[in-house]
Amino acid sequence: MVEISGHISLEDVIRVSGGEKAELTPEARDRMRKSRAIVDEIIRKGEPIYGINTGVGRLAEVRIEDESLAKLQVNIVRSHAVGVGEPFPREVVRAMMLLRVNTLALGYSGVRPMVVERLIEMLNRDIIPVVPSRGSVGASGDLAPLAHIALALIGEGEVYYRGQIVPSYYAMKVEGIEPVKLAAKEGLALINGTQASTAVSIIAYERAMRLFRSALVTAAMTFEAVNGVPEQFIDEIYRIRSHAGIKEVIKTFQRLIAGSELTGGPKARVQDAYSIRCIPQVHGAVYDGLQFASSLLEVEINSVTDNPIVLPDGRIVSNGNFHGQHVALAADTISTVMTTLGSISERRTFRLLDSDLSGLPAFLVEKSGLNSGLMMLQVTQAALVSENKSLAHPASVDSIPTSADQEDYVSMSMTAALKAYQIVDNTEKVIAIEFLSALQALDLRGADRTSPILKKIHSMAREEIPYIEHDRNYQQDIQKAIKFVRETLPEIEV
Repeated sequence: MVEISGHISLEDVIRVSGGEKAELTPEARDRMRKSRAIVDEIIRKGEPIYGINTGVGRLAEVRIEDESLAKLQVNIVRSHAVGVGEPFPREVVRAMMLLRVNTLALGYSGVRPMVVERLIEMLNRDIIPVVPSRGSVGASGDLAPLAHIALALIGEGEVYYRGQIVPSYYAMKVEGIEPVKLAAKEGLALINGTQASTAVSIIAYERAMRLFRSALVTAAMTFEAVNGVPEQFIDEIYRIRSHAGIKEVIKTFQRLIAGSELTGGPKARVQDAYSIRCIPQVHGAVYDGLQFASSLLEVEINSVTDNPIVLPDGRIVSNGNFHGQHVALAADTISTVMTTLGSISERRTFRLLDSDLSGLPAFLVEKSGLNSGLMMLQVTQAALVSENKSLAHPASVDSIPTSADQEDYVSMSMTAALKAYQIVDNTEKVIAIEFLSALQALDLRGADRTSPILKKIHSMAREEIPYIEHDRNYQQDIQKAIKFVRETLPEIEV
């Protein structure tokens, strides 16, 4: 059970996205009650406050009569739920729900605790809104995606429930949950924030970190297969260029290749090509980039991104905390470093397959000519790497005015997050192909002579993926390698 107090971790988000339940702390509930009391007092006084008794966006100057304040909130939710395209995966929407609940729990949004508790109840009973993936420009936050979540909360729209897509009201009726009747400010508070693009970015980041670990193991296998020069990984390298990522990679590599007979003897050559020699510097930069992205996301998940915000001293202040520029930067960073990781992996795979460069049979099959071996797998890598390069252009430098130029500079954080998610997915496949190639190359070089830890990994993989003696349909091999890279390699103690 994850406690929602306004202060959660990236690990908490991943746990809840995977199905763990959540609960609201008494402290958070008390903060929300006090915040709501301020909103009720402002309404009683009749002061014009954005989104409470005025229209939104370009309609901020339009005053709304008291008897229509609740209707305004329903209208805001309905009119903003205009997303299109394929829906987000359920795990991503679960993360969105948790993040929105957490920012409301900070007590700066003026919503009743009941609203948040009802959203948590949906989460815990696995009633997950169907949220289309396109339609957000990342300011005023992720309006369209979050509106689809709010729509389900009031009993409209569709949800995933018991393995099917059903109307929200139906799932709530079966579970005995009353749809929320929104009060003033609550519709706007539910949709105004960066939680959708942040959720996608966090899922992409978590997969990217796991892939980083898998890529290091895979690179070490390739290094062994080409009889790499081990002095490239001595401590002095990071001591005189002290990036944290370089140290992380070198220390891990030292453990991975310790005790090897393939690279532990006399040097096979004076120096290796960059894709081998610069593993600490390139993979190290990937690590540091991911750490930077996580630092931005960790702040974001515990931030107030609503507008207007309700301050404890009674002021209600319009602001720009909904703007997703930090999230866009984090996502673009993930895209950049994952594209880099895939690109260097493809170059190492190319070296393994070229007999002139590796000293191994052409395309890593013994009767090449009659057999094409792994030739076409590198072509698949090339396609994925080139797609990544096209996708990696930063979305965070783009903007397009919306809402009659009231919202004239937006972040494109959702575009950045979606691209990062896709690039991580592509790069996972690229690394899996290098892993398949390195597995085969070690057999041809002498897998029994590699380091103890790589020998163990090789043996584990060969239980699932047989040695390639001649051409076969490689689809199952690729899928098994992807699964191994995604699930098994990140969990191996190095």
